[in-house]
Amino acid sequence: MMLALGLFTLGEAPLTQVQWYLMLGSAITVIGAVRMLLTRDLVARLIGMNVTSIGSLMIILALAARPREAASFAGGSSANDPVLTALVITGLVITVAFTGLGAVLIRRIEGIQEPAHRDPAAGSDTGSGAEPDAGEEP
Repeated sequence: MMLALGLFTLGEAPLTQVQWYLMLGSAITVIGAVRMLLTRDLVARLIGMNVTSIGSLMIILALAARPREAASFAGGSSANDPVLTALVITGLVITVAFTGLGAVLIRRIEGIQEPAHRDPAAGSDTGSGAEPDAGEEP
């Protein structure tokens, strides 16, 4: 266990909790951005966008906790930065909204790209751009 903790150090001092979350948030952001940019599947891109946003929100939360860490050494208050905390809450709401919007858009885009299906038994078309039957008048 000490060997594993020793790997995550900057110089001589071990990583603080804020530094750990900053590194983790940066890694999650990069992984999500790479996945979002390198895939062609729209759902995978949407998930990559969500992972990227979660990583960026983790970075903002780590920055919000930074003054608390500095203030604890100086004997100050231990409250987080309220502006950054409010930004994270707003970011979560925006992420949920864009995920819903993205899912609806993906469904519509994939619905448009599918070819029109015909039901020969019912004689009706389920696609919007279908041609009339040979026996019908145009």
